[in-house]
Order: sequence, then C-alpha cells, then structure tokens
Amino acid sequence: MIVGSLHAADYHVGKQGSNNNAGSASQPLLTIQAAADLAQPGDTITVHEGIYRERVSPPRGGSSDEQRIIYQAAPGEAVAIKGSELVTDWKQVENDTWTVTLPNSFFGDFNPYSDVLEGHWFRPRDRVHHTGSVYLNGEWRGEAASLEDVLKPAADDPLWFGEVTDESTTIWAQFPAVNPNEAVVEINARQTVFFPKQTGINYITVRGFELRHAATPWAAPTQNQMGVIGPYWSKGWIIEENDISHSITVGVQLGIADRGDYPGNVVGFRDILADASESGDWSQDKVGSHIVRRNRISHCETSGISGSMGAAFSLLEDNYISDIHVRRTFGGLEQGGIKLHGAIDTVIRGNTVCRTGGECRAIWVDWLAQGTVIEGNIGFDNANTDLYVEVSHGPTLVANNIFLSPRSVVSTSRGTAFVNNYFRGVAVIAKTIRETPYAEPHSTRLVDIHINNPGDDRYINNIFAGSGPTFIPGWGGMDQQQLDQVPFDMEGNLYLNGAVPPVFDKKPVVLADVKPPFRLVNSDGLVEWSVDPAWRRGQLRPVVTAERLGTAQVTGLPYEMPDGSPVQVDRDFSGVLRTVANTLPGPIETSGSGRVQWEFSTKMN
Repeated sequence: MIVGSLHAADYHVGKQGSNNNAGSASQPLLTIQAAADLAQPGDTITVHEGIYRERVSPPRGGSSDEQRIIYQAAPGEAVAIKGSELVTDWKQVENDTWTVTLPNSFFGDFNPYSDVLEGHWFRPRDRVHHTGSVYLNGEWRGEAASLEDVLKPAADDPLWFGEVTDESTTIWAQFPAVNPNEAVVEINARQTVFFPKQTGINYITVRGFELRHAATPWAAPTQNQMGVIGPYWSKGWIIEENDISHSITVGVQLGIADRGDYPGNVVGFRDILADASESGDWSQDKVGSHIVRRNRISHCETSGISGSMGAAFSLLEDNYISDIHVRRTFGGLEQGGIKLHGAIDTVIRGNTVCRTGGECRAIWVDWLAQGTVIEGNIGFDNANTDLYVEVSHGPTLVANNIFLSPRSVVSTSRGTAFVNNYFRGVAVIAKTIRETPYAEPHSTRLVDIHINNPGDDRYINNIFAGSGPTFIPGWGGMDQQQLDQVPFDMEGNLYLNGAVPPVFDKKPVVLADVKPPFRLVNSDGLVEWSVDPAWRRGQLRPVVTAERLGTAQVTGLPYEMPDGSPVQVDRDFSGVLRTVANTLPGPIETSGSGRVQWEFSTKMN
C-alpha cells in the first residue's frame, strides 16, 4: 500500500497472529493496536474472534467521510476488547473473602486501585471511590468502604476492597460459594478501551465489538472526559452495533478534552463555552458530527452516552441503554442514560432507555439544546425522570416519544415544543435563576446569555395519562399562582384517567376511566395501544409544522431540523405518515389496536 493513495488496504487481526506478520487474513497481526499503527485513510481493520486485552488508541483517522478508517469485528465472530486482565492465585481469607497481591508493575503507568474518583459536581457521599473493580464471569462487584466490610459474609451484592503500597496492590473480594481460581476473575487494568491519546483523530468507524471493563474517570463538563470508547474531541466518528458495558463512569464519551483549569460552577462552564466558541475549537469543522447507533450500552455508573459540547451536530439513534447508575454508591450531577451539554443540532432518535437509578435521568440535555431534536424514544422503569430539558432557550423539538416512568419530563428551559408525545407520568415545569447562553443558528458561535424563566413552550397533540396533577408547582420556587401566569401554547392535548389539565390549556380533551392507550408488555420491546376508530374519526388535529410553532422567543429562531429544513411532525413513532388535517394525539397514528415493537431492543435484550 502506498501511503496517501486512494487504494484501501485490509488488515486482519487474530489471536493466532504475530505483530511481525503482514496483517493478511492468513498472516494476521496479533493486536488491534498494531493494525491501528499501520492503517491509513480508506483502510479497514477486521478483527477475528477472541478477547483482546488492550487499549486501542488510533494514531490517525480518516481524511473524510468517504476515506475513513474502519475497525470492525469479523462478521459472525465474537470479538471482545477489554480493559481488564485475568487474575488467578486467589487465597481464601475468611467467610466468602479471598485475596490476591500483585506487583504494581502489573498495571504499568495506570493503577485503578489508587486512582480516586473526583471532580466538579461529584458527590462522594462521605467515602473514597476508586476507578477499579473486580469481575466474576464478566459481572462486577461493588467497592467496599473499608476492609472490614469486605471481610464480612457476603450480602446480595458482593464487594471488593483494594490497598496500594509503593511496591504492590492487594485486593480482597467476596466470592460466595465460588472458588475464584476455578472461575473467570478479572480486574481493571486500563482507563479506557478504545480512545485516542490525542485530539483531532477524525472519521473513524468502530463496528460490532464487545467493549467492556474500563476504569474511567468522573465526567464533569468542565474537565477532561473519557469513556469506554470515544473520539476525544474529534469529528465524524461512527460507533455502531457494539455491546458496551461495565464502565465505572461513562460508556460512550463524546465530550471535551482538557481545556485547562475552570471552576466547577455555572460561571466556569459559561466561560469554557465562550472560550471554546471564540477560539473556533468548538466548531462543526473540528468536532462533533458523530453517529452513535444500534449499540447496546449498559452497566455504567454515570452515563451510557455523555458529552460536553463534543456531541454537537451528531445523531444518536436506535441505541438500547439500560442499567445506568443502579449501584448509586456515589452521586453527582452528570448521571444520565444520555447526558449532553451543548447538543446543538443533535438528533436523539429511536433510543430505548430503561432501568436507570437514583438521580439519573434517562435523557438529559443540559445547556444549549438549540436545534436539538428528541424524537421517537422510549423510556420506562427509570427511577428519576425520562426526559430532562435544562436551562436552554430553544428551539428544541420533543416529538413522538413514549415515556412510561412515574415522572415523564422535567423542564427548566424555554422554547421547547412538545408534540405528539405520550406522558404516562407527571410533567414538571420548574423555575431557575441561572443565565445561560444561546448561539447563532446552526452554529456554535455564541450570541448572548439570558435568564431561564419558564414559558414560551408549546404542548401540542400530546397524551397525558393517569398522572394526577399534570404540572406540579413548587419545584424550583414557583407557586400555583405564578405557574398559572406563565405563558404557554397548548392545543389538542388529551388527558386520561384523572390527569388534570393546567389552567393555561384552553381547549383540553378530558376522558375519564379510559384504559391507557399505551402500556409496556415486557422488556423485549413491546408496547400495546388501543384507540377507538370512531373516536379517532372525530379528531381534527392538523399536522404540526414549523409555521404553527413560530419562533423561540429568546433566540428568535424558527423550528428547523439540523439541515435547515422546517420542522414538520408528519410521521409517527413508527414512521407512519400522518393524515394532514386529522391526526391522533400521541405518538401512534394508526387507529384500532396493536403493538409497537422496536426491533433493536428486541434484538439486543
């Protein structure tokens, strides 16, 4: 292969290979990193079945969307890349507890058992947390707060504890009814699994891998961010059809690289936004425009997909995200199935987010959700909130979503259009005194800052079902009288089973004692709905268009898709075309009864 030519090379990696080999199918390389060091724009790296215990750090990316570097698992072959190493020679101490001592050279220049979780907006809950863990047959143990705790008989959630000296690392772990020397026991040894060491590594595709066991750091939006996999402040990555799990913090990280010392508060984040915008570092030419689709992401203790500014202009589509922040041993303000800051012109579509715990929100867009489209997602079994839209001025579109958790949505934003959604839980409108920025249209170039008083939202053709009071005053310092005076545009909404319309919905449709039209059947991706065809024929709701939505008050911008085309909610959750002048409320347009089956969640679950 001639470097710089348009001729693409195919490199193969296999467990029977050697890094002195040619990288052909018959003479594969032994490690993925060896292939990464050779690959040039337009090349493809195919990795064959096996477990690869290494950090892959691409030294270069592609030159364009057409000339990208592709990393792929061989079709039909199970390929895992892990940040863990196997550990044997465990010795039983007492009860269910075993121990092993390793020289610090085992870990090289990064030891997760001395690496402490800390950072802006992090809440340690009066104890120390490390980025390491212990895994039995792929599943992790929780970190004990003390050695005394791990020496006790194991409870339902077995524990581990580590102690590091200048020479060695000793780990104690509980293995109830298991001899760890006769099982697969792994410990973290690397901070990440697939992540460049420098920024600007553009146009890379990562497809079809299992990516697991990363000792990732806390992911504050003002500090260096890392996950199991991520582009590290680059442009144009495609991360698709991977199984990503067991990160101490974040699964897919699309966020910032280290930009220096900023305070961990509103002023600090506002400054980092302004500096990145003015310098041109945060621009569509340099960062974002990623595609993250059809991945299974689970067992991450901060977020499944995260990113401060680096997810702008991106597409997050058809991912199945579950079991995020369920251990809840530490807290903070960054926990989300999907948690993004500065998601300008980002489309979040067709994702299923479930079983998130504690203060974790299923989908959380925070600051500058300008031009953000949140469409056709499903949330269920989320302990906190299915959707949180925080301190943004819009325009933001929330359409065709099915939210089944006890709290469907919280908004401390303005300029949000909620169209044709199904809210099984309560919807909270809250007040905040924070001042946050807004940008030029379809750009990261900031214009000004503005306070986030509630108002200027649209609630059109939604279904509110069985939640009691639909909007809750008091949260954020608003009483009912203040809430009643907030200007909202509400039309065509349906209220079921005791859901009470707010006073500012002038034309609500209220139906009592009606079976909710949507209910979760099981976790294999089935939602049932039932609509009376005769009732449907009496509805006269037009398709919602950009003209109907107007402009966001603070930014003065119309409701447009990221490509600049006007918003038109003319298709439902499943892509069915709506009748222009006679649409149903909610996300499903077809009448009668049936089932919605989102194929990806069935496949991955």
